[in-house]
Amino acid sequence: MGYADPLVGRDLLWSLSLSFVVLCAFSVITLVEQDHYGNNYVRSGQQFSRLHEDEAGNWSGLNLPDDSPLRPARYGRRRCLESSQGLLEFNSTSCQMLRKDILDVKVLTEVKTSELFERWRNLQVCQWEQNKVESNNLSVSLSESCNASSFLFTTKRNTPSGTKLRYETDGAVLIKPQIFNMFPDDMPYSRSEFKRCAVVGNGGINLNSQCGNEIDSADFVFRCNIPPISDEYSADVGSRTDFVTINPSILIGRFQSLDKWRLPFYKHLQSYQNASIVLPAFYNRINTDVSFRVKYTLDDLGSPHDVVFFHTKYLLNVQRFWALQGIHAKRLSTGLMLVSAAMELCEEVHLYGFWPFPTNPAGDLITHHYYDNVKGRPGFHAMPEELFNFMQMHARGILHLHTQPCC
Repeated sequence: MGYADPLVGRDLLWSLSLSFVVLCAFSVITLVEQDHYGNNYVRSGQQFSRLHEDEAGNWSGLNLPDDSPLRPARYGRRRCLESSQGLLEFNSTSCQMLRKDILDVKVLTEVKTSELFERWRNLQVCQWEQNKVESNNLSVSLSESCNASSFLFTTKRNTPSGTKLRYETDGAVLIKPQIFNMFPDDMPYSRSEFKRCAVVGNGGINLNSQCGNEIDSADFVFRCNIPPISDEYSADVGSRTDFVTINPSILIGRFQSLDKWRLPFYKHLQSYQNASIVLPAFYNRINTDVSFRVKYTLDDLGSPHDVVFFHTKYLLNVQRFWALQGIHAKRLSTGLMLVSAAMELCEEVHLYGFWPFPTNPAGDLITHHYYDNVKGRPGFHAMPEELFNFMQMHARGILHLHTQPCC
């Protein structure tokens, strides 16, 4: 009979016991770290949600140069929901409950930003469907209050020669014959003239969205502030444009008020083909001068673009209308002005690039614009409140707010 060393069994037992203790200790440390990280993440989300509108609109997370290898992730690399697969029916019980989660929030301050994002992400599993009754009701309300089909632009019909047209700020401008002759005879659009319209914002959420073809397939395309639509960006934002605005601050800063940079400005507009160029000429006297230069420049150089000016009556009425919906700002964003007009002029409205936060709904960092990370003027617009209203209208089937990549 062989000899069995009793130390061997004891050593084996000791090794197993030691391994078990190490494994337990590692598990405990991991749980503590995860709990610590989770608490930090929640605290950071709460801190972000408590930021004032100015801070939330300009918070950019990591301060990274544009050429950094650690630039913000672009939405679309995480996931892409197929439009015809894996989505729940609009009127399913689950989708009714998910829409209710959005609609139950009456004002933006009722929820943390992180919670709002979560509710919005959850809703993305549901197909969107237009509620024609709700959509028409809002269109009628806007038409009664603002009347885009008659007063979106200054025309010879709504602003006769000799009229004193009120500025949006202070004072008024006398419509002399030379100004009157710049106006179109009448409004070129009528209520519900277009079937499906795309209103394209300039938010960084457009990057890698692959929504260009969907945007270009719309019956009418609105854009804000002559953004780049070159081949570099067309896959995400499309290239077709029917209506594009220009903020006079762009003309002053980028084109030296058209004192000398007339030809570069003319060439810049070539990518917009025959789109109407729309300016807030009657916001104040400075805007009037530089907006008129746009008209003179394009006429002198034989441009095919129609140049038209927002009517101050329309813009002031739109401001009042949305103030009643809880949007209080020094001035509405150009995007909301265009959405308001589209709701009157189009049967179905789709929004792209409207997301004023520094992260997309999935939590990835994004740039402020799809073409740069330059922030807007703080405290001038109420972008989070505007987006909140778009979310509510999406949930009610009034318009379709696109924040997922188009597949």
